[in-house]
Amino acid sequence: MSDMRKDRDFLGERELPADAYWGVQTSRAVENFPISGLRAHPEFIRAMALIKKAAALENADAGRLEQATAEAIVRAAEEVVRGGHSEQFVVDVFQAGAGTSFHMNMNEVLANRAAEILGGKRGESSPVHPNDHVNMSQSSNDVFPTAMRLAALMMLRRLYPELEHLAASLEAKAEEFKDVVKSGRTHLQDATPVSLGVEFGAYAGAVRRSARHLRESADYLCELGIGGTAVGSGVLAHPGYRESVARRLNDLIDVPGEAIKLRPARDTYEAMQSFAPFAMVSGALRALALELVRIANDLRLLSSGPRTGLAEIELPAVQPGSSIMPGKVNPVMAEVLNMICFQVIGNDHALSMAVQAGQLELNVMMPLINFDLLFSMEILINGLRVFTARCVRGIKADPEVCRRYALQSAGLATLLRPLLGYAKASELAREALRTGTSVAELAVERRLVSRERIEALLDPLKLGPGGVPKKRPRRKNERVAK
Repeated sequence: MSDMRKDRDFLGERELPADAYWGVQTSRAVENFPISGLRAHPEFIRAMALIKKAAALENADAGRLEQATAEAIVRAAEEVVRGGHSEQFVVDVFQAGAGTSFHMNMNEVLANRAAEILGGKRGESSPVHPNDHVNMSQSSNDVFPTAMRLAALMMLRRLYPELEHLAASLEAKAEEFKDVVKSGRTHLQDATPVSLGVEFGAYAGAVRRSARHLRESADYLCELGIGGTAVGSGVLAHPGYRESVARRLNDLIDVPGEAIKLRPARDTYEAMQSFAPFAMVSGALRALALELVRIANDLRLLSSGPRTGLAEIELPAVQPGSSIMPGKVNPVMAEVLNMICFQVIGNDHALSMAVQAGQLELNVMMPLINFDLLFSMEILINGLRVFTARCVRGIKADPEVCRRYALQSAGLATLLRPLLGYAKASELAREALRTGTSVAELAVERRLVSRERIEALLDPLKLGPGGVPKKRPRRKNERVAK
């Protein structure tokens, strides 16, 4: 028995592996695009198979597709949705514009598998044809971007919990460190005292805000251009097809805990021309990445040392840090998060260029937009998971170091300003810097303020937002120094 078979399209005949579910058009794409060695994301494969299932069910109900053929296509699509035949999707992510190559890869795999289910053979285009049956009422131009939307929404389903875990872990640290007073810093210079808990609470707030922004932008992905077929007109799709397929997909995607409401786009022409929704989501990922870079860099700075840096916190030691320096430990989990975020930012730029590159009725840069968005989500999902588990949850504070810096900080003069006035407080700060004495010690030595009052100023319960002491009414006849 030959290990090869022949397959044909309008460009001619080709020999293919006999056991391949893909066909001649996929073969041409593999030959044309040996670019990256990267293949379609599993969620994208699943998303497109879901569309093929929904379309087959709708076409059968409309009387356009024989019931047995539809059932075979549905069964083949369900196998792919469950992760089957993944090795059959062989087209590079960098491929023909509009994703026609991968779309035909899917059509050929489902057609050959459905034919097999019905008793036929692979490669015969009978009893199931990839274009006439699997692709009925469809075009690459509406199927590919719809699959992009579904895949992105399913990836977001995985990303949201990781953001929640990170925010909750930062909030737990905020509670743990609420009584740890430290020097604030602006311009990397001494500023008024804050608690370490306040800093971590602010990190958590930034993550939660970014998550809200992402959810808001993701809603635009729920508007589907499916049924627009070639240019948005819906040619070859029967009336009601758009609404019915969107409804079926909404049932099939069934994301637990997520209020995803897929709906047909109000204007299928606009949905085919504009890929702004993907730019919105990518932009939200970029904004999230910028916040994460800032937080990771703060943790690296606060943990610097351990003897010659700030060393206010200690990050978990997860691996040796040097091949030459014994005992060295590096903040590797924060470093890898930085690298991930830089890649997300770069992906957003490439995606932005692709979004604006559409002409007239179609944006042919869909494969790049799809790859960049899903890649950004994948590395963020994995990166946030390990960063939260292997870094944030194990952070320890050094309260003594933090308090020593707070007492030595020139920023302490700001807290004394209401008692001494701006000019006197400035003089005290400059004298402290000149002599190497702390502002607190100078103030006590000069009997400008009592040691008890200094301690009260550094009470974390009395520090309001931003490290500003909460005001209290001065008692009658109260003296500054006791």
